[in-house]
Amino acid sequence: MSGKTVCQNTETYSKAQASINKLLDWFKSKNGVLVAFSGGVDSTLVAYAAYKALGDKALAVTADSVTLPPGELEEAVKIAKLIGIRHRIVKINELNDPEFANNPPDRCYYCKKSLLRILSRIAETEGLELLVDGSNADDSRDFRPGLKALREFKVRSPLAELGFTKNDVRLVSRFIGLPTADKPSMACLASRIPYGAKITYDKLRRVSEAEVYIKRLTGVKQIRVRDHDTIARIEVGRDERKAFFNEELMNSIWAKLRSLGYVYVTLDLYGYKSGSLNEPIATGGKSTYS
Repeated sequence: MSGKTVCQNTETYSKAQASINKLLDWFKSKNGVLVAFSGGVDSTLVAYAAYKALGDKALAVTADSVTLPPGELEEAVKIAKLIGIRHRIVKINELNDPEFANNPPDRCYYCKKSLLRILSRIAETEGLELLVDGSNADDSRDFRPGLKALREFKVRSPLAELGFTKNDVRLVSRFIGLPTADKPSMACLASRIPYGAKITYDKLRRVSEAEVYIKRLTGVKQIRVRDHDTIARIEVGRDERKAFFNEELMNSIWAKLRSLGYVYVTLDLYGYKSGSLNEPIATGGKSTYS
């Protein structure tokens, strides 16, 4: 190992150690917290720090909803058990709210608002001082209407407040050995449906089934099947596009997605881009692809 590599590793170690200490210190002065816990990379780090600092005065709550990607609830249960934090699951159905189901550009606001009402009641019953979530410093740079609901319910975001970027979160998670350190970004199934197109059970079901099938067939880790009515637009990680360079595999995916009701099945040549359906809103129609 070169001297330069040793130096870099030492600097990385020091940065990660300092970051986790800052996060633990943030929680130590709090008199109990409820963590909005999805089991993703951000909320897992927050739940870990909350439990290490507060023990049983920390509670993680996960929403079991119709928009949750397959396998995510089970993952959240496993991770909470691994951390040791108290964990509760609440059942919600966003489609019961027409303001969400009609799929306006600020649909995430209505979703967050409904969930936070439930979490606020739980926190009050449990005598927990704060609601916290996993928003990080990068989130404010994207189109995130759900942030408005966080402000209304006075939700604190320790990662964002301490300046943790997504890369910082992954670095610290890797440092302390969390299994989510390299987990791909996740988003609810509603994010596959363009704004203005009504969100239905059938659309969510076919998107979910399509993604599960493609992931199983190709082994890709990052995938979105964007539902453009009769068109399925498949996005996968940019370094994973080569997994589709097989005629037999493409035929199988085409046949499966046709059976789910899509007329046309396409592969987005650019690959996965977080929030690609936000492009017309966040940029005024100007592309941010590079």
